[in-house]
Amino acid sequence: MNWTDRRARMRALLNGEGCIFPASVHDPVSARLAQSIGFEAGMLAGSVASLAVLGAPDLILLTLSEFADLALRINRATELPVMADADHGYGNALNVMRTVQELEMAGISALTIEDTALPRPFDETTARPLSIAEGLGKMKAAVAARSDPSLIILARTGAVSMTGLEDALERIRAYETSGVDGIFLSGVRNKAEVAAIHAATKLPVVLGTLAPEIEDREFLAAHGVSIALQGHSPFMATIEALRATYQALRDGTKPADLKGQPSDGLVKEVSRDTEWRAATNAFLMP
Repeated sequence: MNWTDRRARMRALLNGEGCIFPASVHDPVSARLAQSIGFEAGMLAGSVASLAVLGAPDLILLTLSEFADLALRINRATELPVMADADHGYGNALNVMRTVQELEMAGISALTIEDTALPRPFDETTARPLSIAEGLGKMKAAVAARSDPSLIILARTGAVSMTGLEDALERIRAYETSGVDGIFLSGVRNKAEVAAIHAATKLPVVLGTLAPEIEDREFLAAHGVSIALQGHSPFMATIEALRATYQALRDGTKPADLKGQPSDGLVKEVSRDTEWRAATNAFLMP
């Protein structure tokens, strides 16, 4: 697999003049569907990975090895550049280094390291960011750990909604000195915050799930936002489709009468049936 080629494509998107909305992906089939439809990139979120692998909520229950294994399965099956939500790097700055190394080997094109105190500490009811000094140490460790310079490292903070805009801006300025390739922000709520963030950094900006006021691609592009997420509705739709199908079967619906079933052609497309049949004919037939 040519990981560097897809990382170069992701970097071109990050540094481009427009703003793209990547597809939320959770397994090889979803990534191949996103690629066939024309999405420029995919996003593998920690919350979705926790649901897909463990059937558990986003409480930092997933391990690095489980996350990296899922990332490799996705990247091996598609040519779509994929960005990964690496949460807090699964520990301190040294763990961040391991996280970067494992996800680089798994073919990830870009990854985020956030400065939230995770997993949730004892007797704390709300999320809080780490000190800027500790967050900066994590970002420096992430940059130092990559061996492929084309791998994109994004410093992530949710400080806008946790401790306020001014603290978030201070963090952005600090993290920019670490050598990261961009800034990822969650919890941004309005255009004024976007404008303030744009004024605070020369780095490309990536935003988490967009608030209604800032669902404006042209505005975002004009203010340095090159990538913005749209949530993880594809996986949520998968949950509902499975529930409806199981319920219909349990209620007595015949398989031939089920609604929402894919065509044989679509199944063959996402499973690369043509490629595997060609390999069968080439190597298993006399």
